[in-house]
Amino acid sequence: MEAVGLVVPPVPPGLRAVYEACSQLYPDQQNPLQVTAIVKFWLGGPDPLDYISMYRNLGDPKLGIPEHWHYITFGLSDLHGDGRVHNRSTEDGLSGFGLELTCRLKREDGETAPPTWPAELLQGLARYVFQSESSLCAGDHVSWHAPLDGSESRIQHMLLASEPQLPSLHTPLGSLSFLQVVGVCNEELRAAQQWNGAGIIELIRSVPPAGGTWLVTDMRRGESIFELDPQLQDRLERGVASEGSNLSGVSARCAWESCEKLETKEGRTSVDGEEESPKPRRLSSSDTMQIKEALTQGLAVSQKAVLPPIRKGSLPTRNQSADEQDLARLADIDRRLGSEDSEALPQELAPTCYLEHLQLHFNVEAATLIPLALRGRLLHGRHFTFKSVSGPTAITLVSTGVEGALASESQPYATHGAWLQVMLTADAVQQLLADMEDIVTLDEAQLPKVYEWPEMKLGICVLPDSSFDVLQ
Repeated sequence: MEAVGLVVPPVPPGLRAVYEACSQLYPDQQNPLQVTAIVKFWLGGPDPLDYISMYRNLGDPKLGIPEHWHYITFGLSDLHGDGRVHNRSTEDGLSGFGLELTCRLKREDGETAPPTWPAELLQGLARYVFQSESSLCAGDHVSWHAPLDGSESRIQHMLLASEPQLPSLHTPLGSLSFLQVVGVCNEELRAAQQWNGAGIIELIRSVPPAGGTWLVTDMRRGESIFELDPQLQDRLERGVASEGSNLSGVSARCAWESCEKLETKEGRTSVDGEEESPKPRRLSSSDTMQIKEALTQGLAVSQKAVLPPIRKGSLPTRNQSADEQDLARLADIDRRLGSEDSEALPQELAPTCYLEHLQLHFNVEAATLIPLALRGRLLHGRHFTFKSVSGPTAITLVSTGVEGALASESQPYATHGAWLQVMLTADAVQQLLADMEDIVTLDEAQLPKVYEWPEMKLGICVLPDSSFDVLQ
């Protein structure tokens, strides 16, 4: 009788490419510990990552890099190439979302096996990517608002950086890059929002106790980089002053109301005692793409409970850059803004209206970002969008340097559907900054807190979170 050997199916090309990259980095760890999805995503399971491999990295004492655990995901890129998870990829395009995630966690003395909580964290980020259909980029930040490991740690948020040891791959199913998740504290997250994630990543690299050149997360770190090296505060302030902020929009608890509304008629607005004003110019294509991306990002996140560990009302936020956009992305944004699920959002055919008196409402978390928006965005000729987490409302603060905005210096408060534009001159921005100097230190016990500028017919009210259930 002839023996029949067991037929082993070939390893899918995308999976093989990621495995080989890991094997080259860790040739002595061919069978690393893995966290595996019990029910695969394509069979209805909740976790989109097939595997997370966990390696022991000895670091580099000469460079001040501590020994650590290295986590690498499998599944954000196209592993199989047969359409079971991602659309069929080609060699010339992106493999799936074009990325895999990594994380480096400092190994504690006596630790013989890697903790598994980073794998759960990476699965949560992967669910966000899959459900929002928004990719991640180096320099992005994620507001988590809780210790990443569930302890009492100060490390409660994340920045994303290019992985230092795994280069980009070109596979038969497309290209992909490795992005490293870096744990940061509140002060470092706020600095990334004020300036940009890439700049803060470089500051972290310069401080070995905070992660060093390989950005190793230490959950026991008790000091921010600005406490470890006070000179970095000056570098941050110079960066903000010269470059402004890359953060163009956040999901937030926000609302607006007006005492009087001036309706448009055939694209023109009549004001008592004045001649009709010219029809507002349309936003330039780059500004339209950037603002719509911010709105879509907020919409996608607010409609789905993607990341359970995040506190209610605190959603993952990533900064947007106009350089990221392209026509295909814009087409997808237009489709989603015009979908049945988002019909209350601003649309091309919605009438444009102008408001004479305006009251803005924010919760404490959103209000503390107003100085960032004013100083880091509007004073640099840019805009900033607050997208409501519980409804279609969106508020975009616009500087006079944004061409073609619906709002203007003569009519600074314009609405387009549920989208409000607020144009502020440089003098108005400086006035708001001076009068709202205490806003970053507000707490719930001081609410409601009202700021008013009668000469601008503008008010800002900071309210408890519970108030927004009534306002929406």
